[in-house]
Amino acid sequence: MDGVSPKFVLPETFDGVKMEITGQLGMIWELVKAPVIVPLLQLAVYICLLMSLMLLCERVYMGIVIVLVKLFWKKPHKRYKFEPIQDDEELGSSNFPVVLVQIPMFNEREVYKLSIGAASGLAWPSDRLVIQVLDDSTDPTVKQMVEMECQRWASKGINIRYQIRENRVGYKAGALKEGLKRSYVKHCEYVVIFDADFQPEPDFLRRSIPFLVHNPNIALVQARWRFVNSDECLLTRMQEMSLDYHFTVEQEVGSSTHAFFGFNGTAGIWRIAAINEAGGWKDRTTVEDMDLAVRASLRGWKFLYLGDLQVKSELPSTFRAFRFQQHRWSCGPANLFRKMVMEIIRNKKVRFWKKVYVIYSFFFVRKVIAHWVTFCFYCVVLPLTILVPEVKVPIWGSVYIPSIITILNSVGTPRSIHLLFYWILFENVMSLHRTKATLIGLFEAGRANEWVVTAKLGSGQSAKGNTKGLKRFPRIFKLPDRLNTLELGFAAFLFVCGCYDYMHGKNNYFIYLFLQTMSFFISGLGWIGTYVPS
Repeated sequence: MDGVSPKFVLPETFDGVKMEITGQLGMIWELVKAPVIVPLLQLAVYICLLMSLMLLCERVYMGIVIVLVKLFWKKPHKRYKFEPIQDDEELGSSNFPVVLVQIPMFNEREVYKLSIGAASGLAWPSDRLVIQVLDDSTDPTVKQMVEMECQRWASKGINIRYQIRENRVGYKAGALKEGLKRSYVKHCEYVVIFDADFQPEPDFLRRSIPFLVHNPNIALVQARWRFVNSDECLLTRMQEMSLDYHFTVEQEVGSSTHAFFGFNGTAGIWRIAAINEAGGWKDRTTVEDMDLAVRASLRGWKFLYLGDLQVKSELPSTFRAFRFQQHRWSCGPANLFRKMVMEIIRNKKVRFWKKVYVIYSFFFVRKVIAHWVTFCFYCVVLPLTILVPEVKVPIWGSVYIPSIITILNSVGTPRSIHLLFYWILFENVMSLHRTKATLIGLFEAGRANEWVVTAKLGSGQSAKGNTKGLKRFPRIFKLPDRLNTLELGFAAFLFVCGCYDYMHGKNNYFIYLFLQTMSFFISGLGWIGTYVPS
C-alpha cells in the first residue's frame, strides 16, 4: 500500500467510470437503433423523396410551359385587346381614366424622395392622376421630411396628398384600405401601388392602363421588379437569382395558363371595382397582397403579368433585414393557405383545374413543400443517415433530382451561373428559417402576424439606376452585433456529421457537408454580404 501513489488511483477510477458509461450508452444506442431509429429515419427518407419528386414534377411542368409560352404563346398585347390611349386636342384629357397612385411608407428616410419623385414624373395628365403618400412613420423628423417633399411637388402642380393615421392598425393593408376611403378616391377607376423604394419609368401607366381599360375582365396588371443594387454584395446576387426565377417562370406561367398569380404587393395596377368586389384589403395575414389576389381570383377576375414592364427597386442588403423579409414571405402564405383552402375548394365560380393549380401548385408545393424538403432532407435527414448507415438513400434522390431542380431554377439569371453552387448552399441555409416560418403560419403560432418593415438603405438607386460607388468590400472581420445561434448550431451539427462521414462513411457526403457547414457558419456570423465579382 505504501508503494501506491494516490495520484494514479483517481484517474484510473475515472477512466473506469467513463468506459462504463460509454459502454452503457453504446448498448442503449444499439438496443434502440434497430427497432426505433432505423425505421423512423427510413420513413423520413421516403417522405423526403416523395416531396422531392413533387417539387421536381412542379419544376419540370413550369419549365415545359415557359418554353411553350416563349415559343408559341402570343404576346400580351395580342392575347388581349390593347390600344394606346391617345392625347386628343378636342377631348383634352377626358379620355384618360383617373388613376390613384398609393405609396405606403414607414420611416423611409433613405428612399422617400426617390419614390415620390418617380411617381410625380409619370407621363399622365395631371388632372387625371392623384398621388397618395400613406405615411405611417413613427419618427417625427421623417414625417416632417416626407410632408415637405409632398408640398414641394404640390407647388409644381402635382396632385399629391399626404395622409397619416393615428395608429398602424393593419400595417400596410390598413394604410391602403384607409387610403381608398378618402372622398376624392371615388372618382378613381384604378389604383397603382408602389413601395417606397420603387421607381417607375414615366411611361409606366401608358403601357399598362390600356390593358385594364379595354379588357373589363382583368383586375390586375403586374409589372416585373428590376433590382438596382443586385451587384452590391453576394447576398443581393443570391436574392436576384431567386426572384428572377419567380418573375421569369412562376409569374409568367400563372399569367399565361390560368390568368392567376400572386400579387407582389407593389408595381401593380388594380381595378378598384375588383378590390371592392373581393372584399377590400384585409390584415388577417402578413401577405395582404396575396390574400386580395386569391379572393379576387375566386370571383372570376383575371390577372396579367407584363414581363417587359420593369420597375426599379432595392433588394435588402443586410442579412438581418433579409431574414425578417423571408419570415414574412414564408409565414404569410402558409397562414393564408390554412385560412382559405376550404373556401377555394367550395368555390363554384372557377374551373376545377384552376382550383387544383391554386391549392396544389401555387400554395402546397411552392409555399410549403419547397421549403420543407430543402431543409429536412439536405440539412437534417441526409446528414443523419451518415450516422445510421443502415438507412439507405438512393443516389437519384440525393444527387440527380436536386441537380435537375437546381438547373431549372437557374434559368432566370444566366449571368450568375458561376454562383450556382453557392446559391444552393445559401438557399439551404435560408430554408431553415422558411421552414420554421411555414410551421408558424400553418399552426398560427406566436410570430404568425409579426410585421417588420424591410429596411431600405437607398443603396445604388439613382435616376439611372446605376451602382457606381458602392461599398463592395465590407469589413469582413468585424465582429457581428448579434450572433445567429441557430445557424451556428446547425454548422456544428453538419461539421460533426461531415467528420464522421470522412472517417467512416462510403458516399463522400463529407464534401457537401463541410461546404454547407461553412455556409451556415458564415451566415451565423452575419458575413453573408461579401462582394463577389461579376
